[in-house]
Amino acid sequence: MNSNKVQVGEKFIGDGQPVYIIAEIGINHNGSLDIAKKLIDGAVFAGCDAVKFQKRTPELCVPQDQWNLERDTPWGRMTYIKYRHKIEFGFAEFDEIDRYCKEKKIHWFASCWDEEAVDFIEQFEPVAYKVASASLTDNELLKKKLATGKPIILSTGMSSMEQVEKAVELIGEKNLMLAQSTSTYPCKLDELNINVIKTFKQKYPNLPIGYSGHETGLAPTYAAVANGATFIERHITLDRAMWGSDQAASVEIGGMFRLVKDIRDIQACLGDGIKRVYESEQNSIKKLRRAKSSLSLAQ
Repeated sequence: MNSNKVQVGEKFIGDGQPVYIIAEIGINHNGSLDIAKKLIDGAVFAGCDAVKFQKRTPELCVPQDQWNLERDTPWGRMTYIKYRHKIEFGFAEFDEIDRYCKEKKIHWFASCWDEEAVDFIEQFEPVAYKVASASLTDNELLKKKLATGKPIILSTGMSSMEQVEKAVELIGEKNLMLAQSTSTYPCKLDELNINVIKTFKQKYPNLPIGYSGHETGLAPTYAAVANGATFIERHITLDRAMWGSDQAASVEIGGMFRLVKDIRDIQACLGDGIKRVYESEQNSIKKLRRAKSSLSLAQ
């Protein structure tokens, strides 16, 4: 039995398990429950294992000097704090999301950006919690999520190895999963550093290691799976041209379908690394490989 497996709901994440694929809805719903449901439908259609949202308490997450800064939005010009409230789902929306995901048989959970948000999401008993890269150094928030007893996925964008080490030490290795990530939206290929997955796997052999990508295109995510990622997170959108800061680094539903299918194919073809002769090769051996005695006669 692998020592680095973590149970999330009825599924397991770790080496030897199917890659756990998370469609990050985040705030790509733009405050619309209807869009959120369409994105959930898209993730189900694509074959994803989970969808992930974000939850913030705006007054705690937005610096006060930015509250009254005005910006243009799809709903007109408004202050930044009003905009942040506009795109936050409340109890009614998350209650419906919880019901809808159970109906569609797909996991859901959230990145909570403050301690009050953890208390809010706990009402729905999520299968796990995500720690966004921006929160990796927020020790009180890490402790809050740890206290729930739920599995934790820790993204490591904008973080040094020393900062990652401190976060892992605080959380402990039980029920913890670690994701390589670079927090640029979208991210340049030469800054994705997929090989950090191998570094993490060597450093933390008891942790499932994954990848949270913000690039355009699918190839780097395939590289992550080929390099041993046991879970994948990519943002999902109805249209990359939609309004919103994460849309350009997201994958449309058709692309997510291809991504999931190809990940399943990649994992199937990687095998176990043990060189063997397959039964299916026997006919080829008979037809194509000359016996040693035949070679001797030819000489």
